[in-house]
Amino acid sequence: MLTPDVRLLKVFDEVYKTRSVSRAAENLSLGQPAVSIALGKLREHFGDPLFVRTSSGMEPTPFGQTLIKPMRAAIEAIDVALGQHSAFDPALSRRVFTVAMTDTSQMALLPDLLHRIREVAPNVQIRVVSLSTATGRRLEAGEVDLAIGFMPELDAGFYQQTLFRQHYVCLVSAGHPRVREQLDLAAFEREEHAVVRTSGSGHQIIEREIARQNIKRRVAVTIPDFVGAAFVAEATDLVATIPGRLSEALARRGRFRIFPVPFPMPEYAIKQHWHERYHYDLGSQWLRGLIRDLLGGMNDPVRQYLCAPAGGAARTGDTDAGACAAADPAQP
Repeated sequence: MLTPDVRLLKVFDEVYKTRSVSRAAENLSLGQPAVSIALGKLREHFGDPLFVRTSSGMEPTPFGQTLIKPMRAAIEAIDVALGQHSAFDPALSRRVFTVAMTDTSQMALLPDLLHRIREVAPNVQIRVVSLSTATGRRLEAGEVDLAIGFMPELDAGFYQQTLFRQHYVCLVSAGHPRVREQLDLAAFEREEHAVVRTSGSGHQIIEREIARQNIKRRVAVTIPDFVGAAFVAEATDLVATIPGRLSEALARRGRFRIFPVPFPMPEYAIKQHWHERYHYDLGSQWLRGLIRDLLGGMNDPVRQYLCAPAGGAARTGDTDAGACAAADPAQP
């Protein structure tokens, strides 16, 4: 019996990632009937349904689940052998990159990134998904090419690169009746707050520092994202503690007052994270390099690069581009 060709393997991989025949067809630039025919050939070859339709999409069978790792290993080996990764021309590429970002990055960083991509790669598409507790699994599965944000839980087991360091600020409405010229600790404890509780990022640091320093805070509302908290503060007399980069984007609207957090708060690193499967992919290297050049060194005079291979812990103390260049071919 002949083994399935690489096109059939890629259909399997895409259906596995998307859990959808129609989305797999769209991502592969194929018609839906072609994907269905390919699945039929695979089912005949393996003597197994491979995927079954459920309320949540096309779920792999137990046998289909065991195939994904060898399938992907075969795809990558064939791609390398055929030289499909030997060149990437952003000016001609129609590739779709999936990038996981926080709401903060979507508002503060994504517009500049899209403007830059339109200049140098007009046919490249960016598909943005939200950071979540599943981001690590999705990077490993190849469903996400790159993740950008504050995610300490990804510091081990994934390649990473620090883009810039960030800090927190407090935001109130421009018309706040009591907080006018400054926000001291007494006012912070006296006023009510819009508090962010989010998953898939490291911003629990705010809660830890407030508890550690025994700061009193009157919580009026809990919101799952920083953009939502900021706009609630704009329309009320609540205080929101948000990332400084987001406050810069919002301050241009002229409807907010921004103040330093009135107690010590550590800075944190905004990084891009990727899995080993995309480490040597030239398209992914191009995107990482573009993001690095666009965002790197925003807040630090010394650009810091921290890289770690999949399966290992992050190296620390690498403060020059050369330290990361050995690990990431995207580095100049």
